Amino acid sequence: MSESELQKRMQRIWTAIRDIPEGRVASYGQVAEHAGIPRGARQVAYALRHVPDGMPVPWHRVIRSSGHLAFDRNSRAYRKQAGLLAKENVPMQKGRVDMKKYRWQPDLDELLWKPCAAWDD
Repeated sequence: MSESELQKRMQRIWTAIRDIPEGRVASYGQVAEHAGIPRGARQVAYALRHVPDGMPVPWHRVIRSSGHLAFDRNSRAYRKQAGLLAKENVPMQKGRVDMKKYRWQPDLDELLWKPCAAWDD
């Protein structure tokens, strides 16, 4: 994949993450599908590690499909992500988010008519 293609793909991923509303979460695979990259969960993780400084990407809303955070439970990153989710009223119980309750499930109208986060720039 060329550098240009990689940048376009990462931009689509960042835009998909920015579409996740406050108080909701999405799995890495769900973000990949929303960005048009089926089976691209690892690419989502890569894109999150390479978000440019100052770009407003709500990374904390992306979690594992099981509802667990991807960071080690004793890490600073885990505590930060859990804290950011708690501020958005997304609680964790027994180390996981209830995906049935907090998983972002956009309907067709939201996908078609919601202003794209990329347009906010």
